[in-house]
Amino acid sequence: MITMKLKPFLKTVSPFNDRSDMPILLFVLKIVLAFFLCKYAGELLAEGVVILIHFAVGKNPLRGEMFSPTTITLITYYGYLIVIGITLLYWKLFQKKPLSSMGITKRFGDYFVGAAVGVLLVAASVFAILLAGAIKFHGVFKRIDLVTLLLMLGGFVVQGATEELLCRGLVLFPLKEKASLPVAIGISTLLFIIPHLPTLWAGKPQFVLVGILNLALISVVFCLLTLRLESVWAACGLHSIWNFVLYNILGLNLSGKDTRIAAVFDVRSVGANLLNGGKYGIEASLLAAAVLAVVLVLMILFPWKRKKDRSRPLDTDQETGE
Repeated sequence: MITMKLKPFLKTVSPFNDRSDMPILLFVLKIVLAFFLCKYAGELLAEGVVILIHFAVGKNPLRGEMFSPTTITLITYYGYLIVIGITLLYWKLFQKKPLSSMGITKRFGDYFVGAAVGVLLVAASVFAILLAGAIKFHGVFKRIDLVTLLLMLGGFVVQGATEELLCRGLVLFPLKEKASLPVAIGISTLLFIIPHLPTLWAGKPQFVLVGILNLALISVVFCLLTLRLESVWAACGLHSIWNFVLYNILGLNLSGKDTRIAAVFDVRSVGANLLNGGKYGIEASLLAAAVLAVVLVLMILFPWKRKKDRSRPLDTDQETGE
């Protein structure tokens, strides 16, 4: 009897169907399963590729023979292209919808709007922490590895786009059609926070709490930006440029990553406190939280939305059923 009831339930919530005619709770569960399927299937495949690359160049990772930390970082970031590929393939094969329905439109200029916002947010957050004396500017590095900088920029473009396609494209867009906006934004934000928790748990409780707060705030900013522009590009730009400026331009810790790879400016934390976020970086800073909160309030108080245009979205042939 239990098996008979379980089978239709599993069939309903399976991410391998394009159904949406089900209770909201079941639909949410289906989308969550799709998220983890694409994320971990892509990451597992990417890990396999990395191992094969090691063996292909004569290194045996099973014996501890690894590339340098910089090379591993770059391979990891560019490896997210596989996760993007899995996500897009899943959307086309199983959701059977055009890419425009997950926010991948022809309005690629939105990416640069998001990038500009990212620069402003990082600048405002770092400036506030500088004024508080919790970080200090030590000048410009004499030797700047431009090649590595450009490679890291490309890596962050891929990494940021991966997280946004998963959390906003794969999760937010379908949920907003079925559930209320608070539910859609809440689930998208929760799935954005969960993968960051292992790094956060390594810190002290106060940094964990502020880090989660900041992740929630920036995720809601990503969501509102995506919804207002009806495009995922701006969130991709904001996400990637925030990471790149923080880590490779300013040389600050990024989400607990404290190994410096090709930075321009020498900016360092002064001690470890809630003003600078300690080892986790300014993403666990109360001052950064204040900046994000102000931006979020402004976005809510002054709503705006892109005017409808008649430009053809991607995959128009599928939308018209041709």
